[in-house]
Amino acid sequence: MRPAASDLHGQALTMRNTNGRLLVEVNSMKKHFPVRSGFLKRVSGHVKAVDDVSFRIYQGETLGLVGESGCGKTTLGRCIIRAIEPTDGAIRYSLESTAAFDLATLKQKSVRQHRRYLQMIFQDPYSSLDPRMTVLDIVGEPLVRNHIMKGKELEDRVKYLVETVGLDVKHIKRYPHAFSGGQRRRIGVARALATNPEFIVCDEPVSALDVSIQAQVLNLMEELQNEFKLTYLFISHDLGVVEHISDRVMVMYVGRLVESADTEPLYHSPKHPYTEALLSAIPKIDETDGRKKIILSGEVASPAAPPNGCHFHPRCRYAQERCTVEVPSLRDIGDGHLAACHYAEELVLAGVGRG
Repeated sequence: MRPAASDLHGQALTMRNTNGRLLVEVNSMKKHFPVRSGFLKRVSGHVKAVDDVSFRIYQGETLGLVGESGCGKTTLGRCIIRAIEPTDGAIRYSLESTAAFDLATLKQKSVRQHRRYLQMIFQDPYSSLDPRMTVLDIVGEPLVRNHIMKGKELEDRVKYLVETVGLDVKHIKRYPHAFSGGQRRRIGVARALATNPEFIVCDEPVSALDVSIQAQVLNLMEELQNEFKLTYLFISHDLGVVEHISDRVMVMYVGRLVESADTEPLYHSPKHPYTEALLSAIPKIDETDGRKKIILSGEVASPAAPPNGCHFHPRCRYAQERCTVEVPSLRDIGDGHLAACHYAEELVLAGVGRG
């Protein structure tokens, strides 16, 4: 039986007004990594990288996922496409190309059959591209592994994809080391598009790039989304980038979602103190806008030994006694704006453009 929290999440998320149909529904997702110690390497604990996370993604939208490094963003993204096995939870897809299915319960053979519709753009463009393979091999590999194309048809498809992402087709016989970081990102995007997916997990797709190159890649992703009718889960620690590309945003802290809302209300009127602190760190062009940078005290909680109650309470300047003992539920504050804070309705928090 699912925890009551998942029912609460579902009820709140259905309140969001959207023109797109429900594409992905994640319920009570958990990923716990065992900690082994001693001579016999017995399990002495667990790292709760993802801890009871529930949300929905609608067709054609970009859902941003933000948080500090180590909060579980990438682990969550990999679990959603079963690149790694979740510990618990349901991952229901309602794609146009196939009947609805729960990816979490499928056998590995069935997962492979559905994976052509679910792809990922990986964070590191260096380690995610095999240095011994040419661009033709890299982009064409998903087509070969899924028995979709081969021979001249495969090469023509790769050329089309390479041109689509803004690279020169005469370079498809080159190896990854011959390309810049921005070009490698484009190769990764082309590979993700190869099998005509409906849903793509984008894991830090513009990190470590110059600002001008970031803008080019983001514009490319928006163009591709419109052209191929794609749906994105966009993972990033850069809130400026997330604001630009996302329709909705989720904020994650130590394996849990602490806030979720449409982009504009979340950025201008946050309901969780952690979100307020993240927003205060966005670089400002106008120093007179009244925003003050919030310096959080203490260290990020360990997912192997999180504090009792609200995981954020040791660093929260608004924390009260209740926060140290009672875990706040992720609940609807109004208009589909969700927050996991006991005092979300009472606090007046500073967002972008507010002092």
